[in-house]
Amino acid sequence: MIDDLKKETIKLLNVNVYCEYAFTNKPPILLIHGFVSSTYTFNRLIPQLIKDFSVIAIDLPGFGRSEKSKSFVYSFENYAQLINECLNYFHVDRVTVVGHSMGGQIALYTAKAFPEKVKKLILIGSSGYLKPAKKSLIYCSYLPFFRYFVERYIRKKDVKKSLENVVYNQTVIHKEMMDEFTRPLSEKNFYVALLKLLRDREGDLSSLQLKEIAIPTLLIWGEEDKVVPVSIGRRLLSDLPEAELITYEKTGHLVTEEKPTEVYNHIIKYTS
Repeated sequence: MIDDLKKETIKLLNVNVYCEYAFTNKPPILLIHGFVSSTYTFNRLIPQLIKDFSVIAIDLPGFGRSEKSKSFVYSFENYAQLINECLNYFHVDRVTVVGHSMGGQIALYTAKAFPEKVKKLILIGSSGYLKPAKKSLIYCSYLPFFRYFVERYIRKKDVKKSLENVVYNQTVIHKEMMDEFTRPLSEKNFYVALLKLLRDREGDLSSLQLKEIAIPTLLIWGEEDKVVPVSIGRRLLSDLPEAELITYEKTGHLVTEEKPTEVYNHIIKYTS
């Protein structure tokens, strides 16, 4: 079935967006990755989902194989607009949206802005309750050479150690994974996009805004998540009107790598 997966770049909101998709007569599901990630987040999940869904996965502008545009507005609100444009491009009326980490927050923004388009939400280790960047940091981002400072800082970080921070089971880390997470770091516009995201990101939805999202939502969390602790999942559970929370023991932030079959089974059960 994975042979049916198409990979191409499409134009959305005047930005080149890399996407992977497979359409059958099955219900649609859209996958949104998190910060400094890509569709590779779902590489172990897509082969299973494709048996039961028409799958769409995209690299958000600024990440993965998508364009690192200097003019794109890297706000969650604009990302939600881009998701809507993606659904229109593929002529999808209603969809289950899966979001991991920052992608979960973008999924929530999409549900808030286009509730008629979102059938159900699956939020995996979703970010939540983060404020916008401090004004002092935003001001610093305009200083000459600040981009080069950020680039040097990120390039000095060991990718393997960064991956070790997002998984509980260290054995899931392998060369292909490290290569996928390392590749965008060599693109100079990647750092331009990061700075724009720092400036444009408006902050996560508030408790009051979350209470207005009356869409069935499944929250999936690793109990050993060091990036977005399960306490955030419990807060989302209390704020979202129609939410359920499932947690996995001995699992970190990158749940889709550590527990792909379990995630797939819970998605099937929740969407049936």
